[in-house]
Amino acid sequence: MGKPTGFLEIERRDRSYDPREVRLKTWREFVRPLPASEVVQQAARCMNCGIPFCHNGCPVNNLIPDWNDLVYRDQWRAALETLHSTNNFPEFTGRICPAPCEAACTLNIDDNAVSIKTIECQIVDRGWEEGWVTPEIPTRQTGKRIAVIGSGPAGMACAQQLARAGHAVTVFEKNDRAGGLLRYGIPDFKMEKFLIDRRIAQMQAEGVVFRTGVHVGADVAIDDIARDFDAVVLSGGAESARGLDLPAHNFSGVYLAMDFLTQQNRRNAGDAENVAAPGGAISARGKHVVVIGGGDTGSDCIGTSNRQGAASVTQLEIMPQPPAREDKALTWPDWPLKMRTSSSQEEGCERDFAVTTRRAIGVDGQITALECARLEWTSGPDGRMRMTEIEGGGFRIKADLVLLAMGFVGPHADGVLAQSAVTLDPRGNVAANTEDYLTSRPGMFACGDMRRGQSLVVWAIREGRQCARAVDERLMGSSNLPR
Repeated sequence: MGKPTGFLEIERRDRSYDPREVRLKTWREFVRPLPASEVVQQAARCMNCGIPFCHNGCPVNNLIPDWNDLVYRDQWRAALETLHSTNNFPEFTGRICPAPCEAACTLNIDDNAVSIKTIECQIVDRGWEEGWVTPEIPTRQTGKRIAVIGSGPAGMACAQQLARAGHAVTVFEKNDRAGGLLRYGIPDFKMEKFLIDRRIAQMQAEGVVFRTGVHVGADVAIDDIARDFDAVVLSGGAESARGLDLPAHNFSGVYLAMDFLTQQNRRNAGDAENVAAPGGAISARGKHVVVIGGGDTGSDCIGTSNRQGAASVTQLEIMPQPPAREDKALTWPDWPLKMRTSSSQEEGCERDFAVTTRRAIGVDGQITALECARLEWTSGPDGRMRMTEIEGGGFRIKADLVLLAMGFVGPHADGVLAQSAVTLDPRGNVAANTEDYLTSRPGMFACGDMRRGQSLVVWAIREGRQCARAVDERLMGSSNLPR
């Protein structure tokens, strides 16, 4: 513990943002890093608890007190090595992870958690700037060939770990670029895509082969992949979006959030407008936008809509408004339910809670409004929350563009899953445990959202790392890869 009294003497500080009027004019990241001297001071606030709850709060079990102490002692390169020992891609998590580690921090008991996410991000960003992040070439080759289906964070982490163990790894990705939802689901203003590109370059130098534009289950059969490789890892994510149950209508202007977000990311990458995409080219410019869904994807739709020049943005959430503060005595160190406002929501939107959508209204084939109703949530006899419409609580909201951001129900059941005939769990995810990550089909493993359902990027990285060890152990009899 570098400074035993640091948490008493130093106030919490975090990264700031460019002003709203500045950041709405660009698709670039707008977070302003702290000066290195400030990061050192923030690291000094870490109490190095005897029981570091931040370890369990972090899905990859980052050694947070260790690298906080190293930053405080100005040993940044050692801090980077410690950070990389548990997390392959801290520049991803340092930008888009909601930081459950900070919720679990002991100092969060009085709302002054260590700025863990900021410190993590600035450790790895400095590592890249200083040239400390280099390919880790394996000293021997095992002769084993492994196919990884899907190049999101789970697939990337799994592939990198397996390549470092000396296996020949090929990653198959259906899109034209690798990265999964990191590439086409996360807006550039939250995470610029050069961050993915340089990791891919590192992985290629380590021996990983990326085959983009190859849709396993469509362009190539999964049986052909299984025949040519010693092991197959399914890491295709949970891309089946939850739809909105409305009376049938034929109005244009209602889209899934991912169709909307993906198009803008492709524009930012310089791709030509794909008018043949589902619904054609989607734009919020000059429109009254309604985002249905109160999570991160909905927030991304808000930020994207405002940058495109929306006339107004309204976000509807079916659940009641959370409390402003959590009861720490009941929730800490777990992730609390409380009112949160994202940077995109701060940029401009109306938020409405406990609202359900009844039907779409339109003119000449174009949606013009949504008929909604207010809800009351009560506890039923079984203790579960139930919703009922409030009498007289119906209302209409103007809507030229409706974006459905209500989460994902699991992986697509057709294609690779149908062909592989692996057993699914009751929620429709691939059935595999967290010890060996084996599916019901010999030689086939599953990890990430395809196995656990929609989750966080940090969970995907953890599962990819653990799955890599399980594959290595299965093929070689033992493994030196960390879990």
